Amino acid sequence: MSSRLITWNTEAGRRRVLITLKKYSYLIAMIPLVLPPLLLAAGESTGLINLFAWGVPVVVFGIIPLLDMMLGKDALNPDEQDDVPRLNQEKFYKVITLGWVAAYAALLIWSMISKASGVFSVAGAVGWVVSIGIVGGLGINVAHELIHKDGKLEPWAGGFLLSLVCYAGFKVEHLRGHHVHVSTPEDASSSRYNQSLYNFLPQAYVRNFMNAWKLEAERLKRKGQAPVSWRNELIWWYGISLLALVAFTVAFGWLGAAFFLGQSFIAFTLLEIVNYLEHYGLHRRKLDNGRYERTTPEHSWNSNYFLTNVFLFQLQRHSDHHAFAKRRYQVLRHHDIAPQLPAGYATMVVLACIPPLWRKVMNPRVEAYYQGEEHQLTS
Repeated sequence: MSSRLITWNTEAGRRRVLITLKKYSYLIAMIPLVLPPLLLAAGESTGLINLFAWGVPVVVFGIIPLLDMMLGKDALNPDEQDDVPRLNQEKFYKVITLGWVAAYAALLIWSMISKASGVFSVAGAVGWVVSIGIVGGLGINVAHELIHKDGKLEPWAGGFLLSLVCYAGFKVEHLRGHHVHVSTPEDASSSRYNQSLYNFLPQAYVRNFMNAWKLEAERLKRKGQAPVSWRNELIWWYGISLLALVAFTVAFGWLGAAFFLGQSFIAFTLLEIVNYLEHYGLHRRKLDNGRYERTTPEHSWNSNYFLTNVFLFQLQRHSDHHAFAKRRYQVLRHHDIAPQLPAGYATMVVLACIPPLWRKVMNPRVEAYYQGEEHQLTS
């Protein structure tokens, strides 16, 4: 046997082992679902329940960034011939994301029951809403994975999860708007160079909501159907949101309504903060014919920090996702040509909330990307 064949077999075997280990690492993405019950139990046992009510943001934006730096990066790509077909067929990956949806629905109800029990002070109750809202924001990431898939089950599950955080318009606008106009001025979810998060967020809320209804109306008109009808999927999804709000209000009064709307606001705000950092300052160049260049891995910020990647179902490999939107999370790839974030998403979300620090860290990277064609920074 030649040394070349031995080397190839060793490398293939090593990659297979690492991919198998990474497969079960995705169970880390289920941690947000068990974190609130664990924090509540810890708070009750220590008498610090109102402090532990704030535990989710501490874990997500404090502990995970530290562990990210300790565990480092993962640039392993699956082999297109040997690994990708097999990984796409494994039901394990689909079961995790679908299971996430069912578990989150149960968590949402349990969380409100816990809040209604009266164990929290006002400050603790606010922390609890923030904590559950952050879990919901992570759930939107799961919904993002699901709505991109073919068939009915996964997109419907994704739409249902989005309904539980009152952001069902994302299902329409993200697929038909964001992925078409990404990194152009026409996209409500692509932040511009020097644009602060607090300037971006109000625009994103309004434009994405309005764009979703516009896109759905256009779809129905092309089919000769009325925009305001049972065929409008947004009416169905927002109808579920309304039913959930009514159910929480009937069961728990105004506190139930405040909880449901509060956790929804935190959830979709976290989504839009992530949108802000994913494309900051990057845009597709306008060609001589007036059209924009094709979307490539260079039009999204990428991050290979291992822990946050498995925690977010490889959302941080956003460059590959935008270039090849149908790829499942387990086969998303690292691209050397993609611009790289200096840290994982958990860290970058914190930086984005502090505009001077964000600009100090990110603006030089954007400027380096457009070195030699600085006019692109203001186009």
